[in-house]
Amino acid sequence: MNRTGNQKKGLKMPYLIAVCIILLFILIIMIIFPISSGKLPERKKSGGISERVRIETDAGSLELMLLSDNIENPVLLVCGGGPGIPQYLLENSYPSALPEEFTVAYWDYRGTGASFRTDTAAEEMTTGRYVQDAVAVTEYLSKRFSNEKIFIMGHSFGTYLALKTVQMHSELYKAYIAMSQIVNQPESEYLAFDYMKEQYENNGNAKMVEQFKQYDIRSSGKDYEAYFFSGLRDKAMHDLGVGTTRDMRSVISGIFFPSLKCKAYTQAERINIWRGKARSASFPVTKDAISFNAPQDVPEIEIPIIFIVGSYDYTCCAGLQKEYFDHIKAPEKELYVFENSAHSPLYEEYEKAKQVLAGIRENYY
Repeated sequence: MNRTGNQKKGLKMPYLIAVCIILLFILIIMIIFPISSGKLPERKKSGGISERVRIETDAGSLELMLLSDNIENPVLLVCGGGPGIPQYLLENSYPSALPEEFTVAYWDYRGTGASFRTDTAAEEMTTGRYVQDAVAVTEYLSKRFSNEKIFIMGHSFGTYLALKTVQMHSELYKAYIAMSQIVNQPESEYLAFDYMKEQYENNGNAKMVEQFKQYDIRSSGKDYEAYFFSGLRDKAMHDLGVGTTRDMRSVISGIFFPSLKCKAYTQAERINIWRGKARSASFPVTKDAISFNAPQDVPEIEIPIIFIVGSYDYTCCAGLQKEYFDHIKAPEKELYVFENSAHSPLYEEYEKAKQVLAGIRENYY
């Protein structure tokens, strides 16, 4: 009898251990990848807005995230970076003063984020298509919030799109806010490459120096493209504090894992963020942005332009942004340098950003 009872207990133990392991695995998955209906968290102030909106265009639907502490604030359309990573993820991880001063529309580009569709043809994601989408979103916002003209902001890749949109449709906008403006990306990449290689040489990091020596990005177009889309570029920029933000040391810990937890997107949409990111590398609009020469292609615009520059930005080199500020002609132009920021100044230095944004609102609204 005792032997049989002990045998039964022995059989139960592996079963209980397996059940515990499965339950622990499920718990970890729920923590990393929580269930969500894809609803934005409410704003604390009454009279504001925190809403996801789907708008229909001539070629399908686009998803917007609307945030504001007061819907009477001037309207700002944000053309985010990437183009695959939704700009809202930065707002979610680094809450900014933008919704305090403006009624902000974060827009997931066609073929990416919540606007990802499996039947989207990558070859149709052109500059012209994205500009048409920007205009469609602008017209929706102008009508909904009764603003004859709105503000438009670009960040990184989004500065290419916003600037091209302003160049062709300046009548729709009050002013253009250029955060981390793309100027001449090949030249920016050369400068960043040299800077980062030198930093690793000075730090005695022979392993990283050897990895940089594998690429001859000035002489070889093949090497340039391979380096641009390599893990080395992102790793070095974030390791040295000249990437997305000054304090973000890894895209995995700083963007990837937070994206999996972001409840503003459903579980399927969080997966689609990275499906869209992977596909966006082949979009014609992405290739146009990489080869864009701002001083040559857009020497002047017809509305005010405000440059927001992070001193440590080597994703879009700060020095080139300042040169373009001196070069471009506009009715009014302002330059704000954030001394403790890298590529995302308005999300990195809250107090200074709030002051700057309040001034923009007062001067141009």
